[in-house]
Amino acid sequence: FLFINMSSNIVPENQVNSNISAVVGKPKQVKLVLLGESAVGKSSLVQRFVNREYVENREPTIGAAFLTQKCTFQDRTIKFEIWDTAGQERFHSLAPMYYRNSQAAIVVYDITKSATLDKAKSWVKELQRQANTDIVIALVGNKLDLCDEETEESSENERQVPKEDAQAYADEAGLLFFETSAKSSQNVDSVFTAIAKKIPLESMYTPGSGRNAVGGRNNLDGVNLMQQPSAGSSSACAC
Repeated sequence: FLFINMSSNIVPENQVNSNISAVVGKPKQVKLVLLGESAVGKSSLVQRFVNREYVENREPTIGAAFLTQKCTFQDRTIKFEIWDTAGQERFHSLAPMYYRNSQAAIVVYDITKSATLDKAKSWVKELQRQANTDIVIALVGNKLDLCDEETEESSENERQVPKEDAQAYADEAGLLFFETSAKSSQNVDSVFTAIAKKIPLESMYTPGSGRNAVGGRNNLDGVNLMQQPSAGSSSACAC
């Protein structure tokens, strides 16, 4: 039994930059999959990116959820087609149908649980072995809000995965690397910006090209990732 949650992703009008640049030509589509252990915050990351919201104690994803987000850059407009997969082991066998033909993958771990990085590494190996040879993979350590970097010895710091260790692994494996907080939005947009920049335009495709097997409600306003960060913003993208 396969459950797919076709989530609505309309950003409230007051959360969209009114100065979004005019789109030149059709938007390029990018199929992106999120992978990782259960409860590392995959759904929270994508909901922060798409809907600009964070929900405490979110219910686990069953099967997969599908969302889209259109982003405007200086030289292109990209429509991300995002598959947010379930992290429970019983759904592992379904993963290939989601990462097949994906141009990008975000592999998420929880920086407060070292075992989730081990699982993330196994996902990376699987992607490098079975996914597209040119897939762009980002390793993302989530829940940065739980770590007080200024007081490393404090009981308030729950970090179990040193940033330097994860960065070294990502460099060795040829991955993009970020630490994020879905709760505070820190670095969330930066992940998607880096992915969009790394994927060659020629490997993207346009609507109606026959490669899009699943429909979904589009965010017609989208987000402008050219905009400058507002005061206090920690997830701004510089393009």
